[in-house]
Amino acid sequence: MELITSWVAPIATIAGVLITASNLGARITGYGFIVFTLGSINWTLLGIATGQPALIWTNLLLTGLNVFGIWRWLGRQSRIESGARTAADRSEDTPGEALFPVSLLSRANLVTDDGRELGSCIDAMAGCNSGRIAYVVVSEGGVAGVGETLRRLPWHEARVSGDQLKTRLAAERFCGLDPIAPDNWPER
Repeated sequence: MELITSWVAPIATIAGVLITASNLGARITGYGFIVFTLGSINWTLLGIATGQPALIWTNLLLTGLNVFGIWRWLGRQSRIESGARTAADRSEDTPGEALFPVSLLSRANLVTDDGRELGSCIDAMAGCNSGRIAYVVVSEGGVAGVGETLRRLPWHEARVSGDQLKTRLAAERFCGLDPIAPDNWPER
């Protein structure tokens, strides 16, 4: 058993870190905490098998924190995202403008009208008094933020379609938008 737990514990821990750090939505993050829990249980078993009380107590505490993470992401946050999606879907069948969850602007893919993916939204800037969105910041290229280019997409060039943000801009025109620094976004 010691040999199995000595492999399962680090593999589950590394996989759990990768899943949760990817920030791919509430359900995926919740599944990451399930994998983390598997890792912390195996670390606890390894601590018991090898007589390491610090490893045992640390991972018993981590198991409790992981269970909290499961509740937070598969329970509460998942229900909140579901509620937002339900409101958006229902608003499509009512008079007036359809709604979308603003949280979408921190994770939606940006695609052209012909379906070409340009990048992914990371945030948006809105007016304090009006609540109107001024622009969306889109990450293009790179891996996990390394080597990415951030671009400011004016809101009038964007529209929400399901779980995506669409733009009328052709890919070449989007790539021609001035890059912005990660720590120095424009005020307008």
